[in-house]
Amino acid sequence: MTLLTDRTQKRLTMQVEDIAPDTTAIRSLDWDRDRFDIEFGLQNGTTYNSFLIRGEQTALVDTSHGKFRRLYLETLLELIEPNQIDYLIISHTEPDHSGLVKDILELAPEITVVGSKVAIQFLEDLVHQPFKRQIVKNGDKLDIGNGHVFEFVNAPNLHWPDTIFSYDAGTQVMFTCDAFGLHYCSDSTYDDDLAAIEPDFRFYYDCLMAPNARSVLSALKRMDKLGDITTIATGHGPLLHHNVEELVGRYRRWSKAQAKAETSVVVFYVSDYGYSDRISQAIARGITKTGVGVEMMDLKSADPQEVQETVGRAAGIALAMPPASIKTATAAMSTVLAAAKSKQLIGIFESYGGDDEPIDPLLSQFRNLGLKEGFDAIRIKETPTEAIYQLCEEAGTDMGQLLTRDRTIQQRKSIDNDLEKALGRISGGLYIITAQKGDLKSAMLASWVSQASFKPLGLTIAVAKDRAIESLMQVSDRFVLNILEEGNYQALMKHFLKRFPPGADRFEGVKTQATTNGSPILTDALAYLECKVESRMELSDHWVVYAIVDAGRVSKADALTAVHHRKVGNYY
Repeated sequence: MTLLTDRTQKRLTMQVEDIAPDTTAIRSLDWDRDRFDIEFGLQNGTTYNSFLIRGEQTALVDTSHGKFRRLYLETLLELIEPNQIDYLIISHTEPDHSGLVKDILELAPEITVVGSKVAIQFLEDLVHQPFKRQIVKNGDKLDIGNGHVFEFVNAPNLHWPDTIFSYDAGTQVMFTCDAFGLHYCSDSTYDDDLAAIEPDFRFYYDCLMAPNARSVLSALKRMDKLGDITTIATGHGPLLHHNVEELVGRYRRWSKAQAKAETSVVVFYVSDYGYSDRISQAIARGITKTGVGVEMMDLKSADPQEVQETVGRAAGIALAMPPASIKTATAAMSTVLAAAKSKQLIGIFESYGGDDEPIDPLLSQFRNLGLKEGFDAIRIKETPTEAIYQLCEEAGTDMGQLLTRDRTIQQRKSIDNDLEKALGRISGGLYIITAQKGDLKSAMLASWVSQASFKPLGLTIAVAKDRAIESLMQVSDRFVLNILEEGNYQALMKHFLKRFPPGADRFEGVKTQATTNGSPILTDALAYLECKVESRMELSDHWVVYAIVDAGRVSKADALTAVHHRKVGNYY
């Protein structure tokens, strides 16, 4: 079933499909959405998935985004009378999944809402009306008859602190909301085309799940105790059915690698307050790009003992300013202060929630304890924009690089001297990559560039994982490769070799021109190529990006490309 909104609006449709006996998926398809959550870009839209399970009683798992209010409710009413729904299972309370809970309760006030303790607390603030509730914890079961017995799996921080999974033993369907999902909108209900969804699946993991790798592993350990899982009914994108073992295996492998990081940062935020969760996710994303582990903790619901232990083993602390009105959050902040120790790094940021505690007194207390700043305090005085989220990600990367600096220097010294000299004899050209997407823009100096194909014309670029521009070089992103001229590259090279502070305009003072793909051309470059990312291959510390070349031009026909010669091969 498909319903369309007014054509002048962005395209929103509905899809209904039976996915297992007595189990119906109600999918809200948001075809044209291009930004999401922590403001990372979407190439293929997204979906918000809800599920109706009918036994002797009936359960609804999650609802939809508020923008689908009319479409979703009309679709639900065609399937069932609301007063016939006995249970509303809330996987977590983020608005894109629980945005219509209040509407459902108004239509059927006798429904029992099922969720974690934290989820029920959040819902009370969300719906502002009394409702029947059933708090569940890990291992609890709910039998709705005809073989449908839900077993609940505690999965906090995936990616909100209130998350639970629900496993229906009768159908072997696991409802996981955000976990194992991806932002990918298509008519296909399932993961039929693995190659098509792989880039979005990985990008989604990197942005939302990598900062919570320890929580992912804990949830996987609990999942292992259940029976066979034939379908993972995700909250976003296609349901996993054809590649369950493969994609769950990737989560396990990626999370183990992240959790093994020698160094970690604990990132504190305040759920459902201002933009705390989104800002903290952006900072965490920047940290994980450097190979540093991250543990996310909600100041509002964190256990004091767990806060103390987590801070004690962390090398750095990133802290969202809590509101003065939430006493549990301010009490947790005091616990953080008590557990902090010298030689740790500290980074503090505002949540723009209207009631933030002041930064400077707290920062002074951390300084007095001997902590050094991992990034300058982030003071947000307006609704966060793409540029602010980029600043936050770059601030996280700066903190991660500071924490790994000594290790990086030691690794450089440990390589065989003859080997590093021999490897350094591999020469390369000098190039500057420029990229812009919406309000986000970045640039970097590159030398690991090579033509890779004739048909189509293609090239590869090796991009270090901790480079700021990496976020703008996902599959389908566009960029410009600026080729520098021999004897006329020093000014551009000097400019782009600078260490830019988070959020800085890398093009200030540089002459640029517009291109058809939206990224700037450097006016003083010898030549340029307009490119589109086709695929990416992950290496230990770099991504190898393969791009198709769409257009190009040479400004001086008889000039030569600048060449870069290194003395050693184990660092730039």
